[in-house]
This record gives sequence, C-alpha cells and structure tokens, in this order.
Amino acid sequence: MSEISVATINDLRQRTNAGMMDCKKALIETQGDMDAAIKILREKGLAIQVKRAEKESKQGIICAVASADGKMIAMAEVNTETDFVAKTDNFKNFVKAVTQKVLEVGEDLGDSMKDDLMTIISQTGENVKIRRTARYVLDGTGKLESYIHMGGKVGVLVEVACGKEETASHPAFAELVHDLSLQVAAAAPRYLVPEEVPADVVEGEKDIYRNQVQGKPESIVESILKGKVDKFYADVCLTRQPFVKEPKQSITEITEIGAKATGVTVTIKRFVRFQLGA
Repeated sequence: MSEISVATINDLRQRTNAGMMDCKKALIETQGDMDAAIKILREKGLAIQVKRAEKESKQGIICAVASADGKMIAMAEVNTETDFVAKTDNFKNFVKAVTQKVLEVGEDLGDSMKDDLMTIISQTGENVKIRRTARYVLDGTGKLESYIHMGGKVGVLVEVACGKEETASHPAFAELVHDLSLQVAAAAPRYLVPEEVPADVVEGEKDIYRNQVQGKPESIVESILKGKVDKFYADVCLTRQPFVKEPKQSITEITEIGAKATGVTVTIKRFVRFQLGA
C-alpha cells in the first residue's frame, strides 16, 4: 500500500488522543483502515482518554520539587477521578515526574508529557489531567519555600527577598519564610498587597457595603466604607492578614520583626497557592 500520510495520522490522533507514533503503527498494521486502527488503539488502552473525557477529575495530588541549590522550585496539580487511584504509588510517581519536568522546562509542558499521560490513563483506566503548574526561579538574594498540606490537597510556593546573601541561611529568616508559606496555605490570600486588587473588585465590594448602609447620614457613609474595605483587604491581601500563629499581629508586622532579627530589609515578593480542584 502507499505510505500513510501525515494528515491521516493526525486525523487518527485527533480522534483518539493517542501518540503520533502509536497512530502511525496502527494505521500501517491495518493498511490505512481508520476504524480498524481505532479499534487497535482502544484494545491497547491508548485511546482511553476519548472514552473517559467526560468523566470529572476532582481527586489527585499537588506536588512540589526543588532544585539541589534551592534556587528553583516547581509545583504541579494533577487530577484523577478517584481518591483510590490518587493514593497509588504509580499515580504519585507520575505526579512527581510531571513536577520534575516543570522544574526542567518551565510551566508550559507542551507535548513533553503527552505519552506519559496516555500511559497513566491506560494503566489507571481513569481520566487523568495535568491541571496547572507553577515554577519559581529565585530573583536576586532571598529564599524560595514550598509547602504541601493535607497530603497533597493544598500546595504553596513563596519567594521572599532579603538584603544580604548570608541572611538567606539565617535561622530567623528561614523561620519567617516557612511561616509565610503556612500562612498562605491556611488563610488562602488572593493578593499580596492592596495595590494588586483590581479597581473593579474594590468597587464591587463598595457597592455591597453601600447597600448595607442605606439610610445612614452621608457624613458617616465614607467612614464606614473605608472600614469595610480595610476589613476586605485584611481578608484577601497577604500583607494585611492577621498572622495565623498570632492573630494580634499582621503579616506586615511579623515581616518587620524578621527584618529586625536579621538586620536587613525583608520583602515578600510573590506567592502562589493551589487547592485541589478549586
């Protein structure tokens, strides 16, 4: 028979989500018969994602991996259908492999894990999805920290900058960075500072509060709104949140305490938080 065209191979791939080489082999084996090739791929389990594509994937694991020098950390959330599969060593190893690949190539995996993904789908019989990824590379002097909570249900990455290289290994600084990662995991801030909150979000909150204070004298409405917005910032902005270990102190205050203990300027640069399925 004539050579199998790339277009035909790609058509089979689109129909089944199997790898290009697997599609080519199936078409060669069936002499170009598309239906027979699909049957072969399904028998081998390589087209299983198509059959399970509508299944919801709400279970899974969040994993973090750091480079040997600690200057780069990656995190990935991988979902599957059942908690049973999520707890298997095979699935856990796949999630670690995905996270390691993120560490090596960055957040955009492209097709680099496609064949591995099809394999784990075939092995588990469930719809497995690489839902989201993150990678932090230390920018300047400071420390990166990852924290995985509740057996992989919540994952956090944090970057904190400091004024001197030696401060990065200072016990007080290390404790501060770790506490910040715990804070993000527990309190789920949406923004770092109030300035990051989009103006339309703030205005939306103000509209809610204005409806709550209808009928009150205009002279005190603005004061009430300011207090309500400040409370909103304390809920959603990391630097404004009360410290989970000592609610009488804000995160800004414990950061200042950490700076005094180390003798240098300390700045929270960024964070990301994944919650399984959220």
